[in-house]
Amino acid sequence: MSRLFGTDGVRGVANLDLTAELALDLAVSAAHVLADLGEFQGHRPTAVVGTDSRASGDFLEAAIVAGLTSAGVDVLRLGIIPTPGVAFLTAQVGADLGVMISASHNPMPDNGIKFFARGGVKLADSVENQIEQRLSEDWQRPTGSDVGRAKFAFHLTDEYVKHVVSTISSPITGLKVVVDCANGAASFIAPEIYRRAGIDVIEIHCEPDGTNINHNCGSTHLESLQTAVQEHGADLGIAHDGDADRVLAIDHMGDVVDGDHILAILAITMNARNTLEKKTVVTTLMANLGFKLAMQEHGIDVIQTAVGDRYVLEEMSASQFNLGGEQSGHVILSDYATTGDGALTALQLMWVVNASQRTLHDLAGIVTKYPQILINVPDVDKANVNSNAQVQAVVSAVESELGQEGRVLLRASGTEPVIRVMVEAKTIELAHKAAEEIATAVRHNLSLL
Repeated sequence: MSRLFGTDGVRGVANLDLTAELALDLAVSAAHVLADLGEFQGHRPTAVVGTDSRASGDFLEAAIVAGLTSAGVDVLRLGIIPTPGVAFLTAQVGADLGVMISASHNPMPDNGIKFFARGGVKLADSVENQIEQRLSEDWQRPTGSDVGRAKFAFHLTDEYVKHVVSTISSPITGLKVVVDCANGAASFIAPEIYRRAGIDVIEIHCEPDGTNINHNCGSTHLESLQTAVQEHGADLGIAHDGDADRVLAIDHMGDVVDGDHILAILAITMNARNTLEKKTVVTTLMANLGFKLAMQEHGIDVIQTAVGDRYVLEEMSASQFNLGGEQSGHVILSDYATTGDGALTALQLMWVVNASQRTLHDLAGIVTKYPQILINVPDVDKANVNSNAQVQAVVSAVESELGQEGRVLLRASGTEPVIRVMVEAKTIELAHKAAEEIATAVRHNLSLL
């Protein structure tokens, strides 16, 4: 049986894979595991619970609140709030547990459950494993005054808003920005943050109805934001995903500014201000070669991890770095947050634009993107991709041909018999030719058919 927890909590089709019964059981099990780990010693435990805007969040929240309170945990219900808001408030109010109900950028029928430990940090894999192992176990239920109590605490979201605004050293003036909140968790909060910072905000896709989250909008569908930026003559556009833990941007010319660009702009700015710890930025293996070369030009070291923001965060925590992120727009500014925070990242980016008196288009030009080709090769023996001599010989030949002006990355899918072949090169033609050569070698030598 596959592991219930993925790289970002438990996800599935709401009411089919992710049922009310499972949500309740997960909440009870999480309470028991954390109690046995000593997290609740000496006090009555408290949890904060937030959701994105999906209709299924209603029954899943009810189930989680029921599970936690039945296990003797008091619950503060935050309502619709970004994932990083739950992480922040878990720490801010001294809660023992944080729970976010969201499937991030996934389509509306999906939903998910993510847990945060005390301090607003993601649970370790070992703790998630224990929660999974103890599902549906027999337990002694508290009664009377020992059962937990739940109450609404919507007012706490303003603490998160004030925190994010406080991270900039001066107001942002004269900046017109279009904000696309994906009809998701940021819809009522991100525009307020930006307005309090002094920005002239134009809202689009900030009207969630329970079914329209991520539908042709947000960071996975940038077309309407690109159009709106041009129509309104805005300085830039900001695109959040469903739970607002990441962000992408659009410059005034309608060009996409992705996580590599944003990370580079912030890294160079922080380095110039002597606030970039150890002159190092952490990113994943998917970062464009142009990003790495830009960092080298500015004397900034780059450490790369496996794909996934949790691996970026693990490296940052282990080595005391304070900036990391992914091409997808997850950016972690650990001086201010324990997880990726789209609103925080966007505000920091807009502050740099305003303070520098340069356009976002100009700033993003720091990174010259190398063309990238990604080919998924299905029905192959992914376990032997790194040991097959014929495949590795073709990879070596391609790498020699590309030299320092290109790179190759082969990744096995975590869930399917698929090998992902990624090649970057100076031209799209070179990248395509090299990727096809490697993909052909993978098909011929590792086919399961």
